[in-house]
Amino acid sequence: MTLAHEHPSEGTDRPRLAPALAKGTDRLAAAGIESPRVDAELLAAHVLGIGRGRLLLVDAVRGAELRRFEELIEQRARRIPLQHLLGTAAFRHLDLAVGEGVFVPRPETELLAGWGIEHTAPGATVVDLCSGTGALALTVADEAEPGLVVAVERSAEASVYLRRNAAAFPRVRVVQADVTAPDLLDELVGQVDVLLCNPPYVPEGTPVPPEVADHDPAEAVFGGADGLSVIRPVIGRAAELLRPGGVVGIEHDDVHGSAVPDLLRADGRFTDVAAHRDLAGRPRFATARRA
Repeated sequence: MTLAHEHPSEGTDRPRLAPALAKGTDRLAAAGIESPRVDAELLAAHVLGIGRGRLLLVDAVRGAELRRFEELIEQRARRIPLQHLLGTAAFRHLDLAVGEGVFVPRPETELLAGWGIEHTAPGATVVDLCSGTGALALTVADEAEPGLVVAVERSAEASVYLRRNAAAFPRVRVVQADVTAPDLLDELVGQVDVLLCNPPYVPEGTPVPPEVADHDPAEAVFGGADGLSVIRPVIGRAAELLRPGGVVGIEHDDVHGSAVPDLLRADGRFTDVAAHRDLAGRPRFATARRA
């Protein structure tokens, strides 16, 4: 199929895409956006309804498309998250619905997802705590062969996105609950094979980018004074939910490279405690096996 934009003989009086992209890139760079060209191209592709890779085939655009693109550039320059403007966030092989009220999944969490997939045997029972968009739960359901995935999220606003994203995955069960509750998932005590958690873990008072401070829910970002207020009870509950030999993986702040493994060891019910770094070499998640 050929796009109307691709006909060199059409739209010669229409605005050209290349100068618009250059101008948009400059605007985003001036606003402090880390990847201005990439963001500008993704917004342009979104407006045109094509993949980013096809932008090279587009010469001219319609006036209405240019105006919409410029509007989105201005919104991004005001540090509205790119994913909110696109309506989705890419996570491994999935495009997850996102918006105000739910934490936007980060690329570094894909490492924990990959670890979870590697440890999910066919028919396994998997639990994802602090599920948010469902990034971890749905990735495991998509790329492994679990028998059941339980995605737990406390926030009513975030659960709207979680249920929407999980609708295409019949093996995923959504539970709206507080992951620190002592009776969480009582029916699964001693039966869980893999437990994953990307909790709020940033220590309160830590400076964060405007996209996080103004748009990510604070309860999904900050984890108390030391960033461990959710991780502590999660570790205790994980020990109760996991079967002997079951495994747990918990993402954490880069200041917690020793603290979270130490908490897992101190619990006394885990073996094979390991610390994992992200692609930038920063401490990112900790794993352990139920004794």
